[in-house]
Amino acid sequence: MITISQVAPAFTLPDHTGTQRSLADWAGQWVLLYFYPKDDTPGCTTEACSLRDNLPKFTDSKAVVVGISADSVKSHAKFVAKYGLPFTLLADEDKTVCQAYGIWGEKKFMGRNFLGIQRTSFLIDPAGKVAKIYEHVKPAEHAAQVLADIQALQ
Repeated sequence: MITISQVAPAFTLPDHTGTQRSLADWAGQWVLLYFYPKDDTPGCTTEACSLRDNLPKFTDSKAVVVGISADSVKSHAKFVAKYGLPFTLLADEDKTVCQAYGIWGEKKFMGRNFLGIQRTSFLIDPAGKVAKIYEHVKPAEHAAQVLADIQALQ
């Protein structure tokens, strides 16, 4: 289980263009690492578009936004193109990073249980430590909440 002040687990995954990206690529910056269940679904689209619309505020706060799901590079590329997402989406198809961050687990939807990604985000500070953990994220409110926290922590 990840805890506040812990060094964020390192990883390397392909982005929506197929380029290998590592957490270390964003060293020295605030990083919103947001895990989401599936490309182009209602909640995930709401969250991604809200982050997109607020990206100038993230940039002003010297923060980057990075999304991770178990979808493929191809799926991410379509999602980015369809909604004009100007940030990095990473493909964790084997769920290694999801497991390292403890967000892969049992979920309930419409009366059935299944394994999936818990919608959770991690705010990582410029030193690479977890500054805040957001569980049970509300997609439409998430960007504003994170931006307020970055301001408070800077």
